[in-house]
Amino acid sequence: MEIITAVSNFLWGYPIIIMLLFTSVYLTIRLKFFQFVYPVYIFKQTIGRVGKKPFGKGTITPFQTLTTALSSTIGAANIVGVPVAIMLGGPGAVFWMWVIAVFGMALKFGETTLGMHYREKNEIGEYVGGPTYYMRNGIKWPLVGKVLAAWYAVFLLIELIPSIMVQSNSVASTIEDSFSFSPLITGIIMAVAVGIVVFGGIKRIGKVTSFLVPIMAGFYILAGLIIIFMNLSSVPAAFSLIFTEAFNPTAALGGGAGAVLAETIRWGFARGVYSNEAGLGTSPIAHAAAKTDHPIRQALWSVIAIVVDTLIICTVTALVVIMTGVWQHNDAHEESVRESLTARAFAESFGPLGSTAISLALVIFVFSTITVVVFYGARQAEYLFGLWAGTVMKALYVISIVIGAIGGATILWAFLDLTLFFVIMPNIIAVIILSPKIIELKEEYFNSKKYYKKDVENE
Repeated sequence: MEIITAVSNFLWGYPIIIMLLFTSVYLTIRLKFFQFVYPVYIFKQTIGRVGKKPFGKGTITPFQTLTTALSSTIGAANIVGVPVAIMLGGPGAVFWMWVIAVFGMALKFGETTLGMHYREKNEIGEYVGGPTYYMRNGIKWPLVGKVLAAWYAVFLLIELIPSIMVQSNSVASTIEDSFSFSPLITGIIMAVAVGIVVFGGIKRIGKVTSFLVPIMAGFYILAGLIIIFMNLSSVPAAFSLIFTEAFNPTAALGGGAGAVLAETIRWGFARGVYSNEAGLGTSPIAHAAAKTDHPIRQALWSVIAIVVDTLIICTVTALVVIMTGVWQHNDAHEESVRESLTARAFAESFGPLGSTAISLALVIFVFSTITVVVFYGARQAEYLFGLWAGTVMKALYVISIVIGAIGGATILWAFLDLTLFFVIMPNIIAVIILSPKIIELKEEYFNSKKYYKKDVENE
């Protein structure tokens, strides 16, 4: 087990960060820095069209696919992960989190474009897509596409079991600590709630997430902004600290984690990657169900997902932790404390109500995350074996919620990061191989009178 942990730590150090950064920068250059050139247009065609009739064919609305994808990315990483990055890499890690987010937009945009272009209809008429479909249908080299698709599907199928267990355990532990509620009862209630949603299919998931995500994200952002305004005079100092420490990190932090430049960059990049999931390939599974008239139009929504998840929510968390000064407390470097620094910041600002609110927010975030990842896993089983297998996997995932809540099968948790690495690998390979198709579709969209030019003329 120690060997597995050591290998996982190594892979999730510099190797995977370098791989994802290289791919993100490569696509940004090949896509002619589109995220910097068209920011206003992207917002108008996504957030600006919420509530309007969607273009083209699909199963659910573009906004519902956005909230479904966000349900998987907005979670514990936003509340718990950011202060950990600050404690291990210093405040400068926040700057590098922004950097990987901005470049990661190109990677996520590319994944979603491919997922939309190569999507299909399943046996019950739902649009399905994602890495397995663009690997199989897009890569024409003999066997390569099918092998990569099977590789991706199998490892994602497996990876989600410990992932769900870890997250259900975090919810059960939080509720037990805050309200002295039995983890078993929490697990059962959560399993029933998730089951009701996921067995209703993508349409029910879309309806639930489009209601839940705006409320939970809006509540968290609003509460964070209130704390920031309560400490308004500290805003300039906080940003100055982030930018200064990004390039010139100072004294060592606790636990032997020196705030040297390499560690600052590493932890910033790692937090950005964990948060927005660019490169993982899961978001295209959700986006593939969207009603749209062109793959690029839907891919624009994946850019907004990173804006909301990393540039807004993670930034709010970072500012709250830095501006309240909780990251400088004497015990802040302790492993058991650094993960709860956001809750501490809210408690110091709002009293006991603040820590309770964070606990509830974490519960809702994780519940929505589990709901969507169960859907992702079921889609992999469906790809490999058919619709019946997707139903079976949903049942197994729901059962794993209860097992994880009571701390069962903890031996599997050590495999979480390792299996996740083997999910990302085939996806990155496929995206690079298929990058010419991404470029082709992007040029087609922005140079056509039917899409971009028509939209601009009608503004």
